[in-house]
Amino acid sequence: MWTILCIACIVLVIFLLKYVFGSSGPNPFAKDCREPLREKVYDKKEKNKVLKQGFLASRVPDNLDAVVIGSGVGGLGLAVLLAKVGKRVLVLEQHDRAGGCCHTFTEKGFEFDVGIHYIGDLLEHKPLRCMLDQMTNGQLQWEKLENPFDHVVLGPPENRRSYPIYSGSTRFSEELKKRFPGEEKAIDEYLRLAKKTGRGAWFLALLKLCPLPLAKLLIHTGLVKHLSFFFKMAPRSLTDVVNELTENKDLRAVFTYIFGTYGNMPKDASFAMHSLLVTHYLSGAWYPKGGSSEIAYHMIPIIEKAGGAVLVRAPVNRILFNEAKEACGVSVLKGQEEVHVRAPMVISDAGIFNTYEKLLPKELQAMPEIQRHIGMVKHGEGGLSIFVGLNGTKEELGLRANNYWIFAENNFDELVDKYMNQEREEASKKIPLLFVASPSAKDPSWEARSPGKSTLSLVSFAKYSWFEDWKDDKVTNRGADYKELKQAFIDTALDVVMDVFPKITRDKIEYVDAGTPITNTHYIGAPEGEIYGVDHGIARFSPELNAVIRPQTPLKNLYLTGQDVFLCGFAGALAGALTCGSVILSRNLHLDAIALAKRTKYMDKKLKEE
Repeated sequence: MWTILCIACIVLVIFLLKYVFGSSGPNPFAKDCREPLREKVYDKKEKNKVLKQGFLASRVPDNLDAVVIGSGVGGLGLAVLLAKVGKRVLVLEQHDRAGGCCHTFTEKGFEFDVGIHYIGDLLEHKPLRCMLDQMTNGQLQWEKLENPFDHVVLGPPENRRSYPIYSGSTRFSEELKKRFPGEEKAIDEYLRLAKKTGRGAWFLALLKLCPLPLAKLLIHTGLVKHLSFFFKMAPRSLTDVVNELTENKDLRAVFTYIFGTYGNMPKDASFAMHSLLVTHYLSGAWYPKGGSSEIAYHMIPIIEKAGGAVLVRAPVNRILFNEAKEACGVSVLKGQEEVHVRAPMVISDAGIFNTYEKLLPKELQAMPEIQRHIGMVKHGEGGLSIFVGLNGTKEELGLRANNYWIFAENNFDELVDKYMNQEREEASKKIPLLFVASPSAKDPSWEARSPGKSTLSLVSFAKYSWFEDWKDDKVTNRGADYKELKQAFIDTALDVVMDVFPKITRDKIEYVDAGTPITNTHYIGAPEGEIYGVDHGIARFSPELNAVIRPQTPLKNLYLTGQDVFLCGFAGALAGALTCGSVILSRNLHLDAIALAKRTKYMDKKLKEE
C-alpha cells in the first residue's frame, strides 16, 4: 500500500508541474484589457441591436474556429475567452435575446431579471472580479448590497423571528452570537468548517483538468480525500453536520437557509457544496448596475471584434458529425428548413441532458460512455419565479437592497419534503420557502430609468410534474386551468410578502405573473424546468463524478461548458467556462486569472501612489 501511495505522490508532483503550472497555449488573461468607462446605454432599442441579433445564414461568419450552443454565461464567457486569443466563435441562442439566465424582459414598463439576484466574492482584485472585468473590458459595474445582505425569516405571523446575515467573517459570527447567546462555540465551528471545506474546492478543477487515468489513481488510492478537505466533507449532508454543532433549531435553520441557492433540502445537500455558498458571500454581495442584461451586452462586442457573432432565434436541433464520429458543426432550424453551420469544434452550454439526449444522433446517444455520463447525474428541481411590478418608490414601499428568505418554520427538511410530495392544488396553498428581493432597490440606475416604479422577484421551487400537462400548449395560451393554478401560487406568495412588507398592498401592484418549470423549459431550454442544471445533491460531489464529467466528451471535438461541468449559479457556470477554456487552450486559466488579479492589484496600487 505504501509503495502505491509513494508512486501516486510522485506522479502527482509530475502532474502538478506539467498540467497545472505548465501551460503551452495562448493566454486570454495575458494583459489587462480594462478600458475607460464609456457612457451607459439604457435605451432598449440600442441595447437590442447587440442582444437581439436574429439568426440568418448570411450572418454566420466565415472560417469559424468554434460554435457554441447557448448564450448563458458559460457559453458567452467561453466565447469571450476564445475571442481574446483570436478565435472566431459563433454563439447560437434559441431564445429571442442573448444572456440565458442573465437576460431581462420588460412587461408594462417594468424590467425584470430572470436569474441574477446577487453575486458574491466581487471585491476589487479578487479573481472573480478580475475575470469579469477582463471579459467585459472593464465596462460591467457592480453595486454592493446593504449589510445585512440577507434576512432569514422563520415562523408564522404570530411567532415570526428574523435573523439578519452580515458579510465579513468577523461580523458574520459576531452578529449571530448576539442573537444566539450560548452558541458561540457552534457558530465558530460552523464558520471554521465552511472555510476549511471551501478552500479545498481547487481540487474540483484539478480532477477535471488532469488526465482521467491520473484522476482515477488519485481517487482509488484515497489521496483525493487526504489532499482536499472539500472531498472529505462532500459525502456528509448539511443536516448531519449542522445537527452535530447545535440543538438550537432556529440556529440550525440559519446555518442552512441558503440551501435554496442550489436546490437541495439540507438532508440531501452536501456540506461541501454549502460551504462554497457560505464563503462566497462572506465578503459581501453585489448586483450588476443597469440590470443583468449588462453582462451579455458588454461581452458580445468582444466576440464580434474577433470576427465572431452571437445570434438569437437560432434553435440548434442537432450536432453534426463526420464519418469518423467527430463533431463538425450544428444544424439550426430556420422555419421548417435546416441550416448547417460548419466548425471544427462544437461547445455546448445547453446542459448534459439536452446535449446528450436531444442533440446527438441516436446511434451516438447509445454509446456506453455517453450512457454512463447520463447515468451519473439526475435532473435538478424546477423553479417557480413570480415577477411583481409595483407603483411606488423603494422608500414608499419599504424596499431595500437586500434579500429575504422566508420560511414557514425552522424544520426545513420536513417542510420542503411535504411540499414537494403534495398534489399541485394542495402545494399552491402553502409555499414553505420564499426568496424575496427587489432588483429595483439594488440597482442605482433604476430610479432614473423608471421613476416612481419598483419591482419584486419572488422565487421558490415547484415540481415539473405539477405543470407538465400544459407543456405542449402555446406558451402565451396554455389555458384557463393553467392560469388558475399559477394564480393560486401567486396569491399564496403575495399573502406572505404583504405580511412581511406591510407597505406593499394589493392596490400598489400594477403587474404580476409567474414563470413555472415549463416556462423555464420554453425560454431557457432547461430540461424539466431545472433552475440550477443537474441535481446538486450529495452524489454530485463524489470524486468519481467530478473526474468523469469534464469539458471533454466521449466524442471528439465536442465539449461541454457551463454549470453542468462545474457548479450551479453564475460563478459556477463561469468556472465551467474557465475549465473548458483551459482544456481547449492547453493552459490553466484558473491560475492565469489569479495571476492577473495579483498583477492588476499591484499596478492599481502603484498608480494611486503616483
